[in-house]
Amino acid sequence: SDGPGPAVTGIRPTPFSFSDPTRIPPRPWIYGKHLIRGYVATTIAPGGVGKSTLTVAEAVAMASGRRLLADAPHEPLRTWLWNGEDDDDELRRRVTAAMLRFGVTSEEIGDRLYVDSGRNSPIKIGSIESGKILIATPVVERLEEVIRENRIDVVIVDPFVSVHSLPENSNEAMDAAVKTFAGIAHRTRCAFDLVHHSRKLNGTEADIDAARGGSAIAAAVRSARVLNPMAAETAKQYGISPDERRQFVRIDDAKANLAPVGKAKWFKLVGFPLDNGTDDREGDWVAVPEAWTPPDMMEGVTSDDLHAVQRAIHEKGFRENPQATDWVGFAVANVLDLNASADPDKHKVKSLIKAWIASGALVIGKVRDTRAGRDVSVVEVGKWASSTS
Repeated sequence: SDGPGPAVTGIRPTPFSFSDPTRIPPRPWIYGKHLIRGYVATTIAPGGVGKSTLTVAEAVAMASGRRLLADAPHEPLRTWLWNGEDDDDELRRRVTAAMLRFGVTSEEIGDRLYVDSGRNSPIKIGSIESGKILIATPVVERLEEVIRENRIDVVIVDPFVSVHSLPENSNEAMDAAVKTFAGIAHRTRCAFDLVHHSRKLNGTEADIDAARGGSAIAAAVRSARVLNPMAAETAKQYGISPDERRQFVRIDDAKANLAPVGKAKWFKLVGFPLDNGTDDREGDWVAVPEAWTPPDMMEGVTSDDLHAVQRAIHEKGFRENPQATDWVGFAVANVLDLNASADPDKHKVKSLIKAWIASGALVIGKVRDTRAGRDVSVVEVGKWASSTS
């Protein structure tokens, strides 16, 4: 409305005073560089990739205080896993399988792990009524109350769509929903991980822009990671069969406002038997994630090997282009007893050449191709490697 309103005294600028940086407390990360006290993070993935499997194992890791996968909890954390899709029995199967696979005992978990199904304990923090966004204040207040009562450090909400009835394509609605959780996190000093589906990708990989619905979801969180199954070409390079490649899942930092973007992390989905069969039913197998590291292309390659490669290509004018008939990779493969015509050896050869160029052991030069009438790139010896032979 027009005209003066009531006096507002809480708004005023605060002068900044420089202080010794060692007196500024470090950011309170509690699980890797993904979860931090007082903030909301999100995990984005297509359906069926393993995001629920991952977060179950992470809940066990955080409650036990053990590093079970790539990230490590800062300390044993009181963790609340809320799943809006699975029932209590399925959640019990998943958590039990993760504990057994990693050898985590009940004593290590103590009273720090809470697991609830949305089928029995529904949570709805927002809805639309008569076209207006309504935040369910009693639900918000109750969430804060139970988080404080149980001293919860981390709340995993899986999936995000199950805790609201708001239109996902509305940026205004999604901003309100995420910021509602951000407010709870701020006031209770806990961390939220909102597990969220990506849109249909039609063969492309998920990224920060692939989150289903309004872009406000990605904008409102402070940390986001995306999960993607291993691409067919990557599987070929690593010698993994087409039937097995979807067992390997890559985790990428999609947004890291409070930390540097890290390198990709991987996990592999494996089946774990519960041995719970009966006379008339087979026992259950449950998917569990295991940390996985891509093969090191330099493994087994010595300084002597590099020196032999350098001798083999010295002043030969081998081409840099893998499509060339005199590609340098064929000479490298011949020295190392590899097959440069097919993966995974071809990928290994390419990786070695790239690494040696980066180190200066090999360099790129230019020579004149008289037949083509143009300069072409060749690989030459840079700094000679030492040899013990």
